[in-house]
Amino acid sequence: MLVGALAGGTLAGCSLGNGPGSLIVDPGKFDSYHCNDLATRWKEANVREKELRNLMDKAAQGPGGGMIGTLTYRSDYESVLTEKRMLQQLAAEKNCDLVATYQSDQGVR
Repeated sequence: MLVGALAGGTLAGCSLGNGPGSLIVDPGKFDSYHCNDLATRWKEANVREKELRNLMDKAAQGPGGGMIGTLTYRSDYESVLTEKRMLQQLAAEKNCDLVATYQSDQGVR
């Protein structure tokens, strides 16, 4: 019954524009962010995504760990993925680069 509820919730979340994490993440959360803030939050979200992915992979190694990892970390993981999609959309609207591009102030000698 629990698995059916999780599957139903996941499928219902897929119909949302930014994925299942849209139920948890406030759509206007990043509206007041400037380009530097968006880039900083993007880096933090990437680190958190990797951390959660590693935790889910580690949990999946044990017997029954896949289910435990999903129940424990999946909602946080979906929230991070949703935040990343929202950050990408907002950065595109504001013409911001999420990854810093460095330019030298030195000329070629």
